[in-house]
Amino acid sequence: MNSNNKKIFTEPTLLNQHLVPIMSVAGAFTVANIYYAQPLLARIAQYYHVAEGSAGLLATLTQIGYALGLLLILPLADLIEKRRLILTMLMGATVFLLLLFFAPNISIAILASFGIGFCSVVPQLLIPFAVQLTNSSERGRVIGSIIGGLLLGILLSRVVSGLVGKYLIWKDMYLIAACMMCLLWISLRIALPKNYGKSSIKYSESLKSMFSLIRQFSVLREASIVGSMGFLAFSTFWTALVFLLQGSPYNMGADVAGLFGLVGIVGALFSKVAGKLSDKKGARFTVGINILVIIVAYLVFVLWGFHLWGLILGVILLDLGVQSSNVSNQARIHQLSDKARNRITSIYMVSYFLGGALGSWLGAFSFQHFGWGGVCVVGLFSQFIAVCAHLSGHQHKQA
Repeated sequence: MNSNNKKIFTEPTLLNQHLVPIMSVAGAFTVANIYYAQPLLARIAQYYHVAEGSAGLLATLTQIGYALGLLLILPLADLIEKRRLILTMLMGATVFLLLLFFAPNISIAILASFGIGFCSVVPQLLIPFAVQLTNSSERGRVIGSIIGGLLLGILLSRVVSGLVGKYLIWKDMYLIAACMMCLLWISLRIALPKNYGKSSIKYSESLKSMFSLIRQFSVLREASIVGSMGFLAFSTFWTALVFLLQGSPYNMGADVAGLFGLVGIVGALFSKVAGKLSDKKGARFTVGINILVIIVAYLVFVLWGFHLWGLILGVILLDLGVQSSNVSNQARIHQLSDKARNRITSIYMVSYFLGGALGSWLGAFSFQHFGWGGVCVVGLFSQFIAVCAHLSGHQHKQA
């Protein structure tokens, strides 16, 4: 493909006012694929006549598949045409969602869940896609809009799948999700412009170059640590919340924990404001503010976690801090290199979700052995690490 075509396809004006909402919706519904299983695990175990631990492998393998997809698929977007790659991933997600719907046994269901996670990396392909088509002065706002949709998908997926599991057959959730992927394929096929990668290196060299990118960009190292610690704090809370609500003094069911996701929508709605603040005050400044917001959220959990109003206030602050910090971190790293933008995104997001996976394990472990106080210690310690990483990058204030 000649350079003239590439120039046409990467012109910032191609990102019109209608395309950002479409990307946000696509990100929300695609990332939701990863989280549908969590409220359904008990019903999945009953359906396949296996232990809940075996059914839990669906959630685990979905996360592992997603992390592997981030590592292997995102670098491809620096090398090949992005729209085709996004559409291919949506089609793959549709196939694996249908495979899970028809899965006759737990082994095939687990295999399908891995494929669902691997192909659900579309939101992380859309973000650098949008950034490449956006003027630098508006990147924070655009990133905030798409990540806002992503967080809405994460928060609402548990609520929706819980309701489907209660009133329908649990497998129906995956048929509904497959139909949604087909609709997204049609919408993005029409709406997205073609967009070609700017890098000419081979794929194998692209993967190897990720290590040099980590060494080269201290801002990337800082953002990856801060981002992973933020998502660790987020996942620690949401994993432990169901155990807290089931015991005294709440004595509530797991379905109520899913409904807390509705409270977290406040953080998602704040994402556009966070993006605009990053554009105006600087992304690094916004990251620092939101680390403090996460710390305050956990202090609220420590002091008033056994009061419903305290939990609600803490959830709003936690989701707000994690959400806007993620927006600002991505605004920082997307300034580093046009040619390596997707590889840089891959490094950041793999770190981000590894932090989330660790937080999920720590949430259950710390609550089991140390109670709610142990959960809060984990959350606060994660932000101590984030503060240290943030302060170590003081010399990069301009980013």
